[in-house]
Amino acid sequence: MKRILFSVLTLIGLSAQAQIKMPAASPTQTLSQDFGMGKVDITYSRPALKGRAAFGNGSVLAPTGVVWRTGANGATKLTFSHPVTIGGKLLAAGSYALFTIPSETAWTIIINTNTNSWGSFSYKEAEDVVRFQVKPETTSNSTENFTINIANITPETATISLKWAKTLVNIPFSTDIKTAIRAQVKEATSGANVNPNVYQAAANFYYDMDKDYDNALVFVDKAIAANAKAYWLLLLKGKVQKELGDKKGAIASAEACKKTATEEKNDDYVRNANELLASLK
Repeated sequence: MKRILFSVLTLIGLSAQAQIKMPAASPTQTLSQDFGMGKVDITYSRPALKGRAAFGNGSVLAPTGVVWRTGANGATKLTFSHPVTIGGKLLAAGSYALFTIPSETAWTIIINTNTNSWGSFSYKEAEDVVRFQVKPETTSNSTENFTINIANITPETATISLKWAKTLVNIPFSTDIKTAIRAQVKEATSGANVNPNVYQAAANFYYDMDKDYDNALVFVDKAIAANAKAYWLLLLKGKVQKELGDKKGAIASAEACKKTATEEKNDDYVRNANELLASLK
């Protein structure tokens, strides 16, 4: 009797320990992208077509006109480290769920606060933060696994791209970095004994990003005052002067850049100076 009991208990123990590990049918992916002054994280699951139709009437994956979790398993989660504008609305930093309603002509994009939803079963429109529509595109190649990417990245704009089968949906969003950088510039340049490199960075910001050419000229002049033979600064000054309509000044700065760059044997800046001069004719 004891032997029988021991055997039964042993079998029960082995059954409890036995496990079969299989690959996930829709594997989870987390992508992280530096953007603006922070980053964007996206966590979602990636279902496969397996010969099925991804979209359309009667699709078992993402039927037309029905709220979709935009992936598989749990709802797709977007996390923004800084405020962003999407669908014309400013969203505070934080995590949101991404739901969509597929359609042949226009997809409804839904940003929702319920990030713990399993699929779209507990989706509530009352928890939406913003809804808007975008037009889908048709691609030449088919994508087997549902894929989300962040593309078309600039300092202040980017696109969340959804791709599956031959459908591509782009969701544009943006962030404001100029306000924060202006504050940094003000603080960094307000003290005594400012590093000339700070003036150069400020000049580049106002020229390249803020398009504030008056301030760009102020700071490039301060940087040049600390290093009169910095041909790269002379080129920047010429570009700023061109934008301000000071053709004579821009030519003088370009010529000074060309002369100094020639002396320093920097052919790249000689070429850049010549290009600026040609644009001023």
